Amino acid sequence: MASGPEAGEGDGRVTAAVLIIGDEILSGRTQDTNLRDIARYLGVLGIDLAEARTVPDVLEEIVAALNALRSRYDYVITTGGIGPTHDDITADAVAAAFGVELEEHPEILAMMERRWGGELNAARRRMARVPVGGDLVKNPVQGPPGFTIGNVFVLAGVPQIMRGMLEDVGPRLRGGRVTVSRTVRVEGSGEGQIAAPLEAVARAHPQMSLGSYPFFGPDGYGSNLVLRGRDPAEVEAVVGELTAALRQAGVENVREVEPAA
Repeated sequence: MASGPEAGEGDGRVTAAVLIIGDEILSGRTQDTNLRDIARYLGVLGIDLAEARTVPDVLEEIVAALNALRSRYDYVITTGGIGPTHDDITADAVAAAFGVELEEHPEILAMMERRWGGELNAARRRMARVPVGGDLVKNPVQGPPGFTIGNVFVLAGVPQIMRGMLEDVGPRLRGGRVTVSRTVRVEGSGEGQIAAPLEAVARAHPQMSLGSYPFFGPDGYGSNLVLRGRDPAEVEAVVGELTAALRQAGVENVREVEPAA
């Protein structure tokens, strides 16, 4: 369980969402790692990843999800669907969401001609399409770049390429205050025993996030209680408050661990 402030409450946070696009993710044929990498990257910048959605290669569903996310959060990062095949329709969906046309970007065409030479076939030219008014996102790994329009950044689905593109996205984002994270580890007690003191502390500090993450293994069971906030002094104080509340409730095997789990 977890508790904390909801996204979009006007509390000064900088927020982002990730839109993962592709039938291969939903079918289980491909395991997504991009969400984890984006979350970690944004966290260093003090940007809260507040929501993630996965949608199939269906134009209407991509458009609907994108419009919902870009209206709610400061930034949206999409991954997948910008390749050369018929089901790579992310560019089409982004253009439709913004109500603009697609155009073949001369810089991408020139880059592909240098790489492949000669006449570019229709499949390769699909990767040169960018919504009118969009800017390019550099691809330092291989292949054509991604693009950005409004508060949306469109990146490749291949993890290595996505991470390379992300390095060009970061400097364009407005960062926030970095979140401080601390972990209190409880061993030998279930969530039923720790729920009441954890809830009491969470209610007393609504601007912080407090989450319980159970673990089970050959060496025993328990929970990692993760506290997150932007004020280091408050986080430090709440660690002590939570530890005291747990012990008062009869939970004895309590200790802080690093790094946060």
